[in-house]
Amino acid sequence: MTESPMPSPPFPSPDNAALQVVVGSAIASVDSGDATVEDAILHAAVHGWYEGHIQGEDEFPGCDFRGGLPKNANRG
Repeated sequence: MTESPMPSPPFPSPDNAALQVVVGSAIASVDSGDATVEDAILHAAVHGWYEGHIQGEDEFPGCDFRGGLPKNANRG
Protein backbone atom coordinates (compact mmCIF):
# COMPACT_ATOMS: atom_id res chain seq x y z
CA MET A 1 0.00 0.00 0.00
CA THR A 2 1.38 3.36 -1.00
CA GLU A 3 1.01 6.14 1.51
CA SER A 4 0.07 9.51 0.07
CA PRO A 5 -0.67 12.62 2.07
CA MET A 6 -4.22 13.92 2.06
CA PRO A 7 -4.69 17.50 0.88
CA SER A 8 -5.72 18.43 4.41
CA PRO A 9 -6.68 16.36 7.43
CA PRO A 10 -10.37 15.71 8.07
CA PHE A 11 -9.81 16.79 11.64
CA PRO A 12 -8.22 19.81 13.29
CA SER A 13 -4.69 19.65 14.64
CA PRO A 14 -4.52 18.71 18.35
CA ASP A 15 -3.44 22.24 19.30
CA ASN A 16 -6.35 23.91 17.46
CA ALA A 17 -8.04 26.36 19.85
CA ALA A 18 -11.52 25.61 18.50
CA LEU A 19 -10.98 21.88 19.10
CA GLN A 20 -10.02 22.61 22.70
CA VAL A 21 -13.32 24.47 23.14
CA VAL A 22 -15.28 21.58 21.58
CA VAL A 23 -13.61 18.98 23.82
CA GLY A 24 -13.92 21.16 26.92
CA SER A 25 -17.59 21.74 26.21
CA ALA A 26 -18.21 18.01 25.79
CA ILE A 27 -16.49 17.22 29.09
CA ALA A 28 -18.34 20.01 30.90
CA SER A 29 -21.71 18.85 29.56
CA VAL A 30 -21.12 15.33 30.88
CA ASP A 31 -19.79 16.60 34.22
CA SER A 32 -22.86 18.82 34.70
CA GLY A 33 -25.29 16.09 33.70
CA ASP A 34 -26.56 18.05 30.70
CA ALA A 35 -25.50 15.29 28.30
CA THR A 36 -24.75 11.59 28.31
CA VAL A 37 -21.29 10.42 27.34
CA GLU A 38 -22.71 9.24 24.02
CA ASP A 39 -24.28 12.65 23.33
CA ALA A 40 -21.04 14.43 24.22
CA ILE A 41 -18.97 12.15 21.95
CA LEU A 42 -21.36 12.69 19.04
CA HIS A 43 -21.32 16.46 19.57
CA ALA A 44 -17.51 16.54 19.78
CA ALA A 45 -17.09 14.31 16.72
CA VAL A 46 -19.38 16.40 14.54
CA HIS A 47 -17.98 19.73 15.66
CA GLY A 48 -14.38 18.44 15.60
CA TRP A 49 -14.82 17.33 11.97
CA TYR A 50 -16.33 20.71 11.11
CA GLU A 51 -13.43 22.57 12.71
CA GLY A 52 -11.04 20.38 10.70
CA HIS A 53 -12.92 21.33 7.54
CA ILE A 54 -12.54 25.01 8.40
CA GLN A 55 -8.83 24.56 9.17
CA GLY A 56 -8.37 22.77 5.83
CA GLU A 57 -10.07 25.58 3.94
CA ASP A 58 -7.86 28.11 5.73
CA GLU A 59 -4.69 26.19 4.85
CA PHE A 60 -5.69 25.37 1.26
CA PRO A 61 -7.92 28.17 -0.05
CA GLY A 62 -9.84 27.27 -3.18
CA CYS A 63 -9.33 23.54 -2.81
CA ASP A 64 -12.42 21.61 -3.83
CA PHE A 65 -11.12 18.11 -3.05
CA ARG A 66 -13.98 15.92 -1.87
CA GLY A 67 -12.74 12.34 -2.04
CA GLY A 68 -12.04 12.44 -5.75
CA LEU A 69 -15.47 13.75 -6.75
CA PRO A 70 -16.00 17.32 -7.92
CA LYS A 71 -18.30 19.54 -5.91
CA ASN A 72 -22.01 18.92 -6.51
CA ALA A 73 -21.36 15.55 -8.18
CA ASN A 74 -23.94 12.80 -7.81
CA ARG A 75 -22.60 10.75 -4.91
CA GLY A 76 -25.35 8.11 -4.81
